[in-house]
Amino acid sequence: MNTAYIKGTGVALVTPFTTDNQVDTQAIRRLVFRMIEGGVEYLVPMGTTGESPTLTKDEKKCVLEAVLEANQGKLPVVMGIGGNNTHEITQEIEYYSKNYKLQGILSVCPYYNKPNQNGIYAHYAAIAKSTDLPIILYNIPPRTGINMNPETILRLAYDFKNLVAVKEAAGSISQVMHIIAQKPEHFLVTSGDDNLTLPFMSVGAVGVISVAGNVFPREISEKVRLALRGDYQKAREYHYKLLRFMEFLFVEGNPVGVKAALEIMGICLKQVRLPLVPAPETYYQEMQKVLKKVNDDFQLG
Repeated sequence: MNTAYIKGTGVALVTPFTTDNQVDTQAIRRLVFRMIEGGVEYLVPMGTTGESPTLTKDEKKCVLEAVLEANQGKLPVVMGIGGNNTHEITQEIEYYSKNYKLQGILSVCPYYNKPNQNGIYAHYAAIAKSTDLPIILYNIPPRTGINMNPETILRLAYDFKNLVAVKEAAGSISQVMHIIAQKPEHFLVTSGDDNLTLPFMSVGAVGVISVAGNVFPREISEKVRLALRGDYQKAREYHYKLLRFMEFLFVEGNPVGVKAALEIMGICLKQVRLPLVPAPETYYQEMQKVLKKVNDDFQLG
């Protein structure tokens, strides 16, 4: 089971929309080409950054097919398939794994239902048993309303070999350390927060599934590679040049901020689907300044 790509930068791809709110396949291709040219390690379409809860089944297929067509097998593709209906998730995974060439699945912790830790374990156990594909767990309590405790993550990691990693977005370096200190050798920890990637990597995480990478794929992925090589001095230089951008990106929520940045850069429109609304003009104007500062810093540096 090849999971070497997780040691690096995956990008949680946005789903571009046209002005009439249709999936913009041309913009998807531009975005994927940008990721390939930027040297990221893998692509993650249909995560929550991709607004997957607002897409129909046919639209999800359309997005994935556009990504695969543009990618042409150059980068591993890890598809986001998650939610709070375990049976539906296992059916989706079975369908997509049989009909498309995927290298893995990213599956978010169940939200709204708020299962206890035994329920979370049973949920992921059912997913693990439904496929031979590598699966990355996704822990993001601020969005799901429940934390997947280190003990539950470790129990899953030891019980199922195809549960290969966790995307940690609980915002806790203590939780990350507890997982890394006790995990089996095959199991990896990657960051789910762009601004915490470097601190997490300093204690043993292996990379990031990044939102900021949609905008700065080359800079984000190089920062991660520097950290993997142990060059933390240079990695910190990248980190602090990007820090204001990484923080400002989420002021209006995700993917509202990243889509505003991508529109400024001519990649896709800032269009999002309800209940999200596009970034206000004041944010858009400030984002232009933030992007200019990052570009200036890297040109000068």
